[in-house]
Amino acid sequence: MKHSIKKIFMNLNTYLFFILLVAFISMMLTLEQQLSFEKVNNLNQQKKIIKSLTTLDKNDIELALIQFNGKSTQLHQEIDKLRNLNKYDYTGKYFFSNDKEYLNNLNSLSKLTTSFNKVAHEFYVNNSNEKIKKEAQKNLNKAYTTLIKKINDILIRNIEYNQEKFRIIKVATIIIFLIVFFATLLYRKRLFSIYKDIEYLYQIEKAKKDYTIYTLEADAIAMRMNRKNIASDNPTMIDPVTGINNYKGMLNSYSNKKNLKDSNFTAVIILEIDNFSKTKRAFSQEMTQSILKKLSYTISLHEQAIDVIARTDYNQFTLILSRASKEQAFKDTELIRQSIEELKFNEPNKGPIVITVSGGFVIKPNNSNLEEALRQAKEILQYAKEMGINRILQMRDLAEKEI
Repeated sequence: MKHSIKKIFMNLNTYLFFILLVAFISMMLTLEQQLSFEKVNNLNQQKKIIKSLTTLDKNDIELALIQFNGKSTQLHQEIDKLRNLNKYDYTGKYFFSNDKEYLNNLNSLSKLTTSFNKVAHEFYVNNSNEKIKKEAQKNLNKAYTTLIKKINDILIRNIEYNQEKFRIIKVATIIIFLIVFFATLLYRKRLFSIYKDIEYLYQIEKAKKDYTIYTLEADAIAMRMNRKNIASDNPTMIDPVTGINNYKGMLNSYSNKKNLKDSNFTAVIILEIDNFSKTKRAFSQEMTQSILKKLSYTISLHEQAIDVIARTDYNQFTLILSRASKEQAFKDTELIRQSIEELKFNEPNKGPIVITVSGGFVIKPNNSNLEEALRQAKEILQYAKEMGINRILQMRDLAEKEI
């Protein structure tokens, strides 16, 4: 089975977008991990500040209060920083649903910090008697222990968050690595096969006689490049006047190319030269052959690699076009008709000659054979001739006639 270069590159484009998406997610996870480190550093910094608030020098109470006010304010600022950092914890919010728990812990931490600051302030300003001092020291130690315990709990929960996140990331990383590994090997093989196809087509003398072409497009190009050789090898399939396929050659070419048409629409068109019959010859044999050659050449200019064109009767040409849409196929047929109409011929004693064609256009269903499409095209052609010259009609035109 041959592969389509178009499909390979479309899938490769999707694969590269997938790699870009994975790289972006990896970057975001790395930044989130950095935020987690900053949270840990923040909480450790708070523990140092709290520790320092319990060891201020009480001999200079004014200096101690100034230091106390600055550091107690800093504690709340550090908690606000944690709230801001948590805004960017997207995995915690949308995948692990720990955002609410973490914010509740910060709110509890803020309340305990406020209580600790109040107790610490009373400890430093209260110098009434020894009993009250001991009570204040006891309250400070209790508030200190409670606050440190809360910070440690948050640190432990942060570690648990990261462990849970790591377990999922580890599995996802292994799966993504396997996908990228096998996809890279696959596309490396396919791109190398495309290169070998191009290298084969590039050779003037095909040294690799047994080479099997990998892609549909390269196969179609090779068939077109070898068409002249086929003509010389199979003269019974070539029209001797125009050098293009005859009816037998058309059937053979269609048989070889029909599997290369991918999902395109197949249009079958029969063109007949107006006022140009075998029984009523209006021109000399030399002019007749000149007209036929020029028409076949003009039609071939619109031929694509997987199309088939042939001279199937004295004044008829049959075209089998493969296009992405019905509209495009009919548009190209109209362009051929117009190109023929614009050709210039001159015959001595007769002056300029205008050649026009009429045609029947049919889209061949996938479940029908070529013979049926040819029969329908001839029927439409006959109706086109009845309606006048120089026009291409379709099945719907014939349907309108019957109505």
